Amino acid sequence: MDKEAIVNLLEEKHQTLLLWLKNHDDKLWQSGPTGKWTTGQHALHLLQSIIPVNNALSLPKFIIRFKFGKANREVRDYDSVVKRYLEKLKEAEGMVSPYSKGMKVPPLSDKEYIMNRLQVENKKLQYKTRKLSDKQLDELVLPHPLMGKMPVREIIMWTAYHTDHHTKQLMEHY
Repeated sequence: MDKEAIVNLLEEKHQTLLLWLKNHDDKLWQSGPTGKWTTGQHALHLLQSIIPVNNALSLPKFIIRFKFGKANREVRDYDSVVKRYLEKLKEAEGMVSPYSKGMKVPPLSDKEYIMNRLQVENKKLQYKTRKLSDKQLDELVLPHPLMGKMPVREIIMWTAYHTDHHTKQLMEHY
């Protein structure tokens, strides 16, 4: 998937989420199915997942290469990244992202802030994606808590899918 297609995918998936959150009844922000995250926790989790990607991509590229190494395989396509993520998710049932462990239920007063931050972080990731060379997207790797080291292009595609994954959960159950 080329850079512009990834940027467009990020935009599409985040806009779908943000529109759904905007139109979702505020009374339901702090509720969810028994034993599951609330609407607010899903939104906060997505924010907590995109920030580390942006933070890592703000580092000088030689630091990323020094800390995490270089890709030792071909980049997977979007469908393969999704398939692998779903397999890993199934294997690690019950595992929670280290960024979201012990997450509190965000109050309704945080809804606008979380939505705005999601939008800003998404735009940052789109900008960073466009600025990286194809070589950097394919050779630089970042660690993913569930999937291990992944080329940056895959991490960014995963971010789009991750947003879609949680949006579909919200639409289906909330």
